[in-house]
Amino acid sequence: MSSNPVAETVASLMPGARAELTELVAFRSVADFDQFPRSESEGAARWIADALGAEGFQDVALLDTPDGTQSVYGYLPGPAGAKTVLLYAHYDVQPPLDEAGWTTPPFELTERDGRWYGRGSADCKGGVIMHLLALRALKANGGVPVHVKVIVEGSEEQGTGGLERYAEEHPDLLEADTIVIGDAGNFRVGLPTVTSTLRGMTLVRVSVDTLAGNLHSGQFGGAAPDALAALIRVLDSLRAEDGSTTVDGLASDTAWEGLQYDEEQFRQDAKVLDGVELIGSGTVADRIWARPAVTVLGIDCPPVVGATPSVQSSARALISLRVPPGVDAGAAAKLLQAHLEARTPWGARVSTEQIGEGQPFRADTTSPAYQAMAAAMAVAYPGQEMQYAGQGGSIPLCNTLASLYPRAEILLIGLSEPEAQIHAVNESVSPGELERLSVAEALFLRTYAAS
Repeated sequence: MSSNPVAETVASLMPGARAELTELVAFRSVADFDQFPRSESEGAARWIADALGAEGFQDVALLDTPDGTQSVYGYLPGPAGAKTVLLYAHYDVQPPLDEAGWTTPPFELTERDGRWYGRGSADCKGGVIMHLLALRALKANGGVPVHVKVIVEGSEEQGTGGLERYAEEHPDLLEADTIVIGDAGNFRVGLPTVTSTLRGMTLVRVSVDTLAGNLHSGQFGGAAPDALAALIRVLDSLRAEDGSTTVDGLASDTAWEGLQYDEEQFRQDAKVLDGVELIGSGTVADRIWARPAVTVLGIDCPPVVGATPSVQSSARALISLRVPPGVDAGAAAKLLQAHLEARTPWGARVSTEQIGEGQPFRADTTSPAYQAMAAAMAVAYPGQEMQYAGQGGSIPLCNTLASLYPRAEILLIGLSEPEAQIHAVNESVSPGELERLSVAEALFLRTYAAS
């Protein structure tokens, strides 16, 4: 890091940042209260509220959102007439999955090979710490030159929309000139990146029924229609021979213009097994940022252990469809449902239900905020130019904020680079990235204030 005073301050704060992230990671704040205690999420929310209060934030509040979770809000006034910037992160995390698969306990921040491991370390409790470091560095070097609002969501990973609905009911609360979403990540460690597009998502449940009840496969198999086989057929119809997504009526040939993703690097990042081919056509960037992608998230059918020789009467699946900017997620869901219903074989009874939706997002990268961020990144990452990348995932709040505040500029940065392995076992954060991005955010706030 350079001799920039802001950078020097952030460097001096890093030991304390590690201690704070250790405390925050320790909360098992999965917003699924059938699996994890509500008290864990409430404890994390109180921790963040206390941290904001200690930094001089006013109006600090635990917001009870309509989905039964809490988001944390605070307001730090700046100079009279200054611009307002909203800083976003979320404190809820994905379940640890197979805890036995973790090298170290998932809710204990542990340093190994120069990285800090723990669930939420990158996604997105590290984002909370990033915002705090940036503000502390500014306070130590002349003060925070903008009005700052902070909102830390408590259910982003569940996709239950609590904060979106709360924001719609309280439209003045999160209004800002610029919004920094701290829930994305650099394209790779050391390469400063803003995420300029997000794919949207729709979730559809499909159920197939063929018989009044299961039948003995020896007595009836060969003529009795198997619901599980019918479901497999219809699911297979969602992909071409090369694995490309094929939903009737949904375009899948858009090209990505911008930063490209080397295929060998993608294979390494995705940990594709030797000899296994990638799916789809076009560049990797086309496939993961600019085109629709279908994924079968789960199938209800008998497990192998304990299975009986039966023809299945019913089967169902949950399907995720990611859609790129320019495609309405609701319209895509209707196309997916129509496809599933039309492609179900043998006259089997089929029903579909849309159970979730998030719209895609595209930022205006020509705005003054993006210019300010590019200048800040150039200082925080000497010798590197800020890159623009897409992200295959969805952040539904982005579209809610863009709709509520159409004049606001929205930037997405964060700590979830490929090595972080967010949502997987052994999630980790690079402390170097946390330090550099905290510097970049601080310098961005200063540069943007003067623009």
